[in-house]
Amino acid sequence: MMYNVILVDDDYPVLELLSEAIGWEELGLQLTGMHENGQAAWEQAQEALPDIVITDIGMPKMNGLELIERLKERKANIRFVILSCHSEFQFAQQAMRLNVQDYLLKDALDPAELEMLLRRVKESLDAEAQMNWQQSRLKHMVDETKELRKEQWLKNFIEQPLLSPQDWLKEAQNNYGLLAEEMACLPVIGFLEGYSQAKRRFLSDQTLRFAVNNVMDEVLQAAELPCFHTSYGNRESFLLFSFRPGIKTNVYDQIGGSLKAAQDALQWTLKLRISFILGEPCSTPETLRPMLGELVGSRAQRFYLEEGDIAKRRPVTKQAYEEVFTDYDLASTELRESVIGKRPEAVKTVVERWTSQLKAREYAPETVKDWMLKLLLDLKLKLQSLQFMHPGYSADTLHKEIAEIDSLSEMKHWLIEHLEAVSLLVGTARTSMRAEVVEACKYVSLHLDRRISLEEVSEHLHLNASYFSRMFKKETGESFIEYVTRMKMERAKELLDRTSHSVGKICELLGYDNQSYFIKIFKSHTGVTPVEYRG
Repeated sequence: MMYNVILVDDDYPVLELLSEAIGWEELGLQLTGMHENGQAAWEQAQEALPDIVITDIGMPKMNGLELIERLKERKANIRFVILSCHSEFQFAQQAMRLNVQDYLLKDALDPAELEMLLRRVKESLDAEAQMNWQQSRLKHMVDETKELRKEQWLKNFIEQPLLSPQDWLKEAQNNYGLLAEEMACLPVIGFLEGYSQAKRRFLSDQTLRFAVNNVMDEVLQAAELPCFHTSYGNRESFLLFSFRPGIKTNVYDQIGGSLKAAQDALQWTLKLRISFILGEPCSTPETLRPMLGELVGSRAQRFYLEEGDIAKRRPVTKQAYEEVFTDYDLASTELRESVIGKRPEAVKTVVERWTSQLKAREYAPETVKDWMLKLLLDLKLKLQSLQFMHPGYSADTLHKEIAEIDSLSEMKHWLIEHLEAVSLLVGTARTSMRAEVVEACKYVSLHLDRRISLEEVSEHLHLNASYFSRMFKKETGESFIEYVTRMKMERAKELLDRTSHSVGKICELLGYDNQSYFIKIFKSHTGVTPVEYRG
């Protein structure tokens, strides 16, 4: 681990000697500043606090002892080394009382001696960092165990028979402050939006859940009403707000601000969105248990929530499975025409109109997923038969993607994204009336994982390279290299959206040898770097 060091001495030759004579990087240290008085060092420290300070005592503007006192107030574990003169020995003794690590006499200063001292200081910092890490890890494990115990306690209450309501009530009151005498609670279930992408961004369910819980707990500590909060699986959370029932009490208004604050905090700190469904007030274990069960079963209502909604629980009437396919042919025709017809820009409009109809009729979520998956697969098969595109994602891959989606809003974005990608390929094919250009585009789409040269494709088509280049430009409006780059960048965006591959891995999968070049090309194409695009 590298630590930052600053030198402070009004004798500039001393600063110059130490800066050049000490092997800072070999010691695991980085010299970040040299100052001829304490005031200058203090001003730099406002921007970035150092880990080690080597300072004189007697200096103009601010002496070394005052600098040490000020810095210790900002960061208690900074290590200090005093460079002292004989006449300042009494001040050095005072510095030692400030927990300065050591002092050296200037007139007998030996850089080798200072190096030995700095090695000991670094070892001390390393040991402290290790201890802090272990303590942090232990605290994390304790917190995680408490959270898992709390989650399991609520799961058992919902999923297992309630054999002794009084025993459960006593535990709820003593351990979690729930349903105290003359108190009731209002349960709320929260649904994390965009779970699949969030999980890829946080690398694991455990990390994602820990991050969400930390933010939610911090916000709810300041809530107007006391709140019990716990995860319920990887995607849901439960919040139980305690309140005293009364004629003038509108608990829904009271908790509304807390739920909005939780949404804002998650969006601001983690770039995550969450929706909530509110249950009804409960004052006994016998009424709370079925209400929690109904909230768990409200996933059908959750499917039709917009991102960031806060809604009261209501029953959802399920339509017959067959009804959703009544207008299937019409929807399929409209989508196909919007993709391969003269109006490719209408894809979004058509999808939004049909999803609005699905929302109005509130079909079962699995029925809607089947409907959309069938639309996409049928469209791709039709386009393949017309030689407008090559086979892309398999049905199995698309089915796995759609299974991870929890809301109609997410489903809409998923379908639009796929159809726009198809439309992009089809648009190129439609403008290329010559079979050679269509074949070249197919060749590119099948070999995006490696370098593709103009000469290679012209040879594949048995054409002169110059002639093919002019023909491609004339038919498509862009050069062959521009087309290849555009197709690779579109594929890069897909990989960034749908996989957890590193930028380096995606660079490799697209046949680029130089990652810096790939990032430059991607930013030129999209306006942002791959990391910014994924974030």
